[in-house]
Amino acid sequence: MVMRERREVYYSGHVQGVGFRYTTATIARGHEVTGFVKNLPDGRVQLLVEGDRAAVQAFMAEISERLGGYIRGLQQDVRPATGQFTDFTIAY
Repeated sequence: MVMRERREVYYSGHVQGVGFRYTTATIARGHEVTGFVKNLPDGRVQLLVEGDRAAVQAFMAEISERLGGYIRGLQQDVRPATGQFTDFTIAY
């Protein structure tokens, strides 16, 4: 049985105005994940992603690899997937 999970992640650092959302959405196309990425008024970026655990972990690892230089901190919460999303988008 494949375990599907939902991760809600808040990135802080120099994560706005550097193509973070666009790059994250591009990375998502290479993984079987759904959800969204969104800038927050306080300067953080919110990521909500769902998929099987391995796909989510690979997606998160690629974000860290490609955007790690901008990230100074992250908070994340992992829960069971809800199936709420059908694709991955940039939210506004």
